[in-house]
Amino acid sequence: MTAQAQLRWTSAARTDIGLVRSRNEDALLEMGERGVWAVADGMGGHAYGDVASGMVVEALQALADPGDIDRFAAAAGDQLRAVNRRLRDEAVLRKVAMMGSTVVVLLASGSEAAYVWAGDSRIYLYRNGRLRQLTRDHSQAEEYRAHPPGLDAPPAMPNQITRALGAADTIDYEVGTLQVRDGDLFLLCSDGLSNPVEDQAIAEMLAAGDCRRAVDELVAQALANGGRDNISVVVVRADDASSDKTMINPAL
Repeated sequence: MTAQAQLRWTSAARTDIGLVRSRNEDALLEMGERGVWAVADGMGGHAYGDVASGMVVEALQALADPGDIDRFAAAAGDQLRAVNRRLRDEAVLRKVAMMGSTVVVLLASGSEAAYVWAGDSRIYLYRNGRLRQLTRDHSQAEEYRAHPPGLDAPPAMPNQITRALGAADTIDYEVGTLQVRDGDLFLLCSDGLSNPVEDQAIAEMLAAGDCRRAVDELVAQALANGGRDNISVVVVRADDASSDKTMINPAL
């Protein structure tokens, strides 16, 4: 696929309360027509997690592709900084210590994509039969593995989030970009999926390339594995709009 080729984006999304929690504190955003998808996970154990994730998604709804992936990512960062301030103000108004949410965002512009995140909600790329995690969890366990490299966190170590919207007066998010290829699949998810479902199982469910089927199978697997948290999944597919397979299989 050349850089000038037009991409056709399709997606499916689903969120589930799970089998243990009394409410769903996750929120999803699926705006394929604007090239924006997101998962926000309200921080469990803190007040108004569902309100926090909803505020994050509402802020991202204002995004639209400006025609340049770097400007698109910068605009997403502006929205995250703005909603971070609103979350801090809202916590004061509601007289709680913090209202927080993780977030992961996928942005598509032309043949390029950007991903923006804070916390442990993840984005994966499935390409040529291989699954790769694009994001790096902002968590104590991940920091332990990185220093020194390769060591797993002790089993008793709490896996606390080290970055989240609403957790501090400023938000330290990360950004990555990549060139998109024909047939690429992106998976955005909360830790309600990534914790109970192994990468190999995730790859197997993405292999068919069907966004709706993958979403339903992934949620079902997380529930079968205990469903101890809210589960949110967005699967996004990019196809070369000029290729024969797109014309033959318009549902993919």
